[in-house]
Amino acid sequence: MKHYRKILGLTALGLLFALNIYANHVDWIQINGPITPVTVKYIDDAIKRAEKHDAVCLVIQMDTPGGLMSSTWSIDKTLLADHVPVIVYIAPSGGRAASAGVFISYAANLVAMAPSTNIGSAHPVSMMGKDSSKVMMEKVTNDAVAHIKGLAAQRGRNGEWAEKAVRESVNITEKEALELGVIDLIAKNGIDLLTQLDGRIIPFDDAEVALQTENKEIKIHGMNWSYKILDKIADPNIAFLFVLLGFAGIYFELRNPGGIFPGAIGVMALIVAGFAFQVLPINAVGILLLILGVAFFILEAYTPTFGLLTTGGIISMSLGAIMLYRTPDIRVSTSVWIPAVIFFGLFAALIAILAYRAQKAKVSTGNKGLVGEKGEVVTPLKPEGQVAVHGEIWKAISEENLKKGEKVVVEDVEGIVIKVKRVKR
Repeated sequence: MKHYRKILGLTALGLLFALNIYANHVDWIQINGPITPVTVKYIDDAIKRAEKHDAVCLVIQMDTPGGLMSSTWSIDKTLLADHVPVIVYIAPSGGRAASAGVFISYAANLVAMAPSTNIGSAHPVSMMGKDSSKVMMEKVTNDAVAHIKGLAAQRGRNGEWAEKAVRESVNITEKEALELGVIDLIAKNGIDLLTQLDGRIIPFDDAEVALQTENKEIKIHGMNWSYKILDKIADPNIAFLFVLLGFAGIYFELRNPGGIFPGAIGVMALIVAGFAFQVLPINAVGILLLILGVAFFILEAYTPTFGLLTTGGIISMSLGAIMLYRTPDIRVSTSVWIPAVIFFGLFAALIAILAYRAQKAKVSTGNKGLVGEKGEVVTPLKPEGQVAVHGEIWKAISEENLKKGEKVVVEDVEGIVIKVKRVKR
């Protein structure tokens, strides 16, 4: 069985080599900024496109200050899968590959740098997104060291320097990187890069592929509008706020049916949040807790428990905000979720109070609305007569005889007859 697998593997790589000869273009993407979940999807789609369209290779031009650890690890796994030759090109001049950029560079098949660029400073503190205890940071650092040493071993790069970049945040120029075996070449521009890449051997699992890049067409695939929008709203804090806005709109619509506008805003906000959640590592428990919190607020408005359900709603939404994302380096900031949950809770409590007052308020419409109103006797009540209330003449009865002109108050209404009594002075 293993023998057949090896034959199939060699056949597949032979086909890849043949396609590499006849392919006539190089795919090119650019990363300028932090490494985020959107970057993961951008690179993953680029690799699939390059493989589908038989590109000679994929060049990732990169200038990054770092990014999220979970996103970096995901990109590394994709690059190590060896679907298509991937070259990381740290450019333009003045650019850098810091923190997460170091790990991504080490995961690529080949690495090039433009003049006046640098690489290094890969200590994981800048990738965690929050402060951690000394013990936790030591664990994270050791994990990052093991990860990058594994990358170095698989790609044949300087593992000793990689460990220093993680533990000591060392940083080097492109010339030093070439001398130390951190990168493979220095290229002035894209044409120079393809010229130097031509003929380079890319080792795969069971064979080697020679790049045929000289004079090949460069196809640049920038971020389309969906990536750009997603990049803006994929911030964990913004996505969380969109969820709350969506729940608030739907909650207000349920409390005031027919408003339409709040409900429409709520639905649109949830759709936008769902768009962001395509790339964020969402925890279903966190979403359920947020929904449960909103349910508590709605129940408080219909069955007042004098703050008990509101308190439960605030606690549930707080836990939902904390548990909304699966990875520790992607989280909702406390400076965002605490004020947001408190505001939502106060808003829901205000609605509940108004609803409770409305339920307890005296009826002010219809015949029952006359109860408690004052009037004046028009014809003597012995015990029946007529009384003027709100400018209207009503047939009235009383348990006591009342003279014309006396002031009375309505006690009850039975059909078109009101029951009154004398107003005590």
